[in-house]
Amino acid sequence: MIDQTIEQEIVAKGKTASRVTPGDIEANIASEHYFTGAEGRFGAIVNETYVGTELPRVDDGDLEPLDLLTFCVLVLRNGFTVTGESACASPENFDAEIGRKIARQNAVQKIWPLMGYELRSQLADRRGD
Repeated sequence: MIDQTIEQEIVAKGKTASRVTPGDIEANIASEHYFTGAEGRFGAIVNETYVGTELPRVDDGDLEPLDLLTFCVLVLRNGFTVTGESACASPENFDAEIGRKIARQNAVQKIWPLMGYELRSQLADRRGD
């Protein structure tokens, strides 16, 4: 999300023209979904849609990193989806809550240009551009 310091500066300088705000971003999110790479793999296996290594290494060493990869899927009001990811380098540092926060933050960053483009199109239409 936009840094609070920058948002405060925008407001303090009286920048009141049409713009996308953090509140606009949040209001545009209809739902959010989180899962790890391991959970996604498991779900795909259960649903018989999995594509990948059917038989992992004997020691499951190639599967362990999937537990350190967190995905966030944000569904926007219009049904469009954006994703964010968070990968932890050291298993000892993995924290599910922190991973979800980082993945969500990364997904939200993808909404800004989408909503900015939409707003710019609306402004151009009003001006007849």
